[in-house]
Amino acid sequence: MRVLIVEDEPYLAEAVRDGLRLEAIAADIAGDGDSALELLSVNSYDMAVLDRDIPGPSGDEVARRIVASGSGIPILMLTAADRIDDKASGFELGADDYLTKPFELRELVMRLRALDRRRAHARPPVREIAGLRLDPFRREVFRDGRYVALTRKQFAVLEVLAAAEGGVVSAEELLERAWDANADPFTNAVRITVSALRKRLGEPWLIATVPGVGYRIDTAPGGSHE
Repeated sequence: MRVLIVEDEPYLAEAVRDGLRLEAIAADIAGDGDSALELLSVNSYDMAVLDRDIPGPSGDEVARRIVASGSGIPILMLTAADRIDDKASGFELGADDYLTKPFELRELVMRLRALDRRRAHARPPVREIAGLRLDPFRREVFRDGRYVALTRKQFAVLEVLAAAEGGVVSAEELLERAWDANADPFTNAVRITVSALRKRLGEPWLIATVPGVGYRIDTAPGGSHE
């Protein structure tokens, strides 16, 4: 299990990280919202331990971004706010569990393992289309039995396209579902990512471009491409 600890008190963050490592749980630390979002964009995490009161984008905003990304990463909010209204608002933001400070490391470990078991029982389905096999839980992609190494963004785009089962997905929808809320609506990131993804998957081209509309998985590969 790999966990992201978002906590602005260095001593506490390091103590939690070291304690988790003793339990064979790998952990990274982010001391503010910007660092948390950056780490989430480049690494794959099984869990996020999130303090709500952090510098930069708040813990609440980081939680919103995690939920909006569709990654399915469980969120355990770790905070001094212990009123029932505080907990309710945390769960409404998408938190899966809530632990108030001060706390025992042992309880944190038990809660993380419980969340991990729950996640394992709710694994997203493996999608298969046009010789493509995409496993969202393992973050693996195979084409005709050949493993295809993808970046996180390429995987996110392919996951959206595969879920459409051959239907057309607009560039706007891909931008909304595979990027974050700060993405420039006029960016060419979608076109560039789709082009790179198409090349990673190899010929015959699996992703077809529908001019003026968007992209789709071609169930008869070899269609138009950029």
